Amino acid sequence: MTGPGGGTPLRRLVVLRHAKSAWPEGVPDHERPLAPRGRRDAPAAGRALAEAGCVPDLALCSTAVRARGTWELAAARWDARPPVRFDPRLYGADVPELLDVVHETPTEVETLLLVGHNPGLEELVLDLAGDGLDDALDEVRLKFPTSAVAVLAWYGPDWRALTPGTALLTSMTVPRGEKPRA
Repeated sequence: MTGPGGGTPLRRLVVLRHAKSAWPEGVPDHERPLAPRGRRDAPAAGRALAEAGCVPDLALCSTAVRARGTWELAAARWDARPPVRFDPRLYGADVPELLDVVHETPTEVETLLLVGHNPGLEELVLDLAGDGLDDALDEVRLKFPTSAVAVLAWYGPDWRALTPGTALLTSMTVPRGEKPRA
């Protein structure tokens, strides 16, 4: 899809905060696994992205165990898995670091998924969104919990053109999996 004026493609940055993680004693933060709730919610996030037509062309994922687990469980809900790059720079990244990684995205990618951590992801969404549909911006400002999915849309010739205030926050959802029945 091209934007106003014809040649500039519509691009989407889909931001997924990792699902709920466990806190096992003696396990370093980077190695923390998903908690049972996270193992339920991550597939729900993948299903929600598929239903919204937001399956990415490329995924960039933190190397942390909980982020990788979120990616694996979400992507398992799609007919075809897009390529994924596990990037250690996404672990604990702030907005400038996250933007550096996003700006390296190949031009042919129109929908990019970023799987990572707070507070960086929440701050990135708020920084990039010049406006939002409905109450999406207010929801992100209130809380960007585990498994939250934000979709930012913008027109640009390449990913380097994505700068603060240039995107529209089209949605913010928090997909949740069903709790097992007793």
